[in-house]
Amino acid sequence: MPVTPTTLPSVPFTLQDHRGLRFFSCFYLYVMQGIPAGFSLTVLTGYMAANGIPAVTIGSFIAVASIPWAFQFVWGPLIDRFQFSSMGHRKQWLVLAQCLSFLASLSLLIVRDPLYDLPLLGALFFTHSLFASIQDAAADAMIIDIVPPHERGRANGLMRGGFLAGLALGSAGLSLALHSIGFRGAVLCQSAVLLTFTVVTLLLRLRPMDAILPGFKRTPGSSRPSQPSLRVIFSGIAKGIFRQPGFSYFLLILLVYTAFSVFIRTYSFTLIHDLNWSDQRLSILQGSWGTILMLVIVFGGGALADRLGALRIQRLVMLGVAIFLIGFNLLSAYWSDGNVAATGLVVWNFADPLFSVGCFPILMGMCVKPAEGSQFTAYMALINLCDVTGSWIAGHIMATTAPARIGLCCGVVILLVWMVFKKYYPREGVTVA
Repeated sequence: MPVTPTTLPSVPFTLQDHRGLRFFSCFYLYVMQGIPAGFSLTVLTGYMAANGIPAVTIGSFIAVASIPWAFQFVWGPLIDRFQFSSMGHRKQWLVLAQCLSFLASLSLLIVRDPLYDLPLLGALFFTHSLFASIQDAAADAMIIDIVPPHERGRANGLMRGGFLAGLALGSAGLSLALHSIGFRGAVLCQSAVLLTFTVVTLLLRLRPMDAILPGFKRTPGSSRPSQPSLRVIFSGIAKGIFRQPGFSYFLLILLVYTAFSVFIRTYSFTLIHDLNWSDQRLSILQGSWGTILMLVIVFGGGALADRLGALRIQRLVMLGVAIFLIGFNLLSAYWSDGNVAATGLVVWNFADPLFSVGCFPILMGMCVKPAEGSQFTAYMALINLCDVTGSWIAGHIMATTAPARIGLCCGVVILLVWMVFKKYYPREGVTVA
């Protein structure tokens, strides 16, 4: 007898009941996001630079391809407003966004030459980023809903590590494909991977009675909460974000992320323009040993966050980064030694991911129903904005301030934030929500 919605069997391996599947989902969903980012922002921009495309043009391409991520928070309320589906709460958005991302990837095949069709290439990657930002918002919201609080440290480690792994795979694998089988061959490779992951998402069930195919009718045994209105969602977002002391905590987090961005943008520029590093050398170091060590740290840090507490991990990372920045910039005279400069870059690769492993579980805990997905997406959008802000600050102050002095100031800022954390958030039991 064929299975119908009224006779849908209970499936033993679901995200609700299987921790391994939850962790696997946290990883592969973000690998899927990292691969196109590696292709567009690393492989193609490097290919353009190697073929004489002006830096201004490359910068414009990066800006166009990245713009949708700056408005990612727009999708959160819409996803929370229409979150119910027989596939599982919010999963229909994830599958839809992945299908559209796959089609957007395939549409790159109409580009004959990426060097001469730059406006079209930028428009197509803009479209892909638009769908990818919806996918990211849906994945964040779904993970908040399905991952219990005591697993969020490891889950966030896998999310961050998955994106980094996808970024490395997209950068290295698709670069090899681009130079061996051409642009269209690389596009087909990327599209095949995206399609595979989309099928995996379609087959995975969040809860035992969820359906495989999309629909908005309730399946037997499933609960159907009332759909929150947009007014309730926006009210919930405002209440969740501006509630004290969580709002003050988040402002401190933004300050740390901005300091991270100011330093790494300044240091990377200094390596290339003052210390005569090639952009290829910088990319290889960050994408090989830097990525491998980063993944180890992120995965281990996620487990430590669950075991020791996310707030404690945050304080330790901030103190370690502050000491590193102050010491490393005081020794800037030794940056001309390639080993010293490379060691500093590899060590720095630990800072942002490990801090995020401690930060994101707390931000998840600050999110309130029924707009928890929208609120977390807003947090992520503002953190992403810190990178843009830090890049802007670095670009303006490097003309008048020595790189080591900039890095030293970043270290002092982070040390001051650590002191505030030590005073106002001295132990894990303190809640910031």
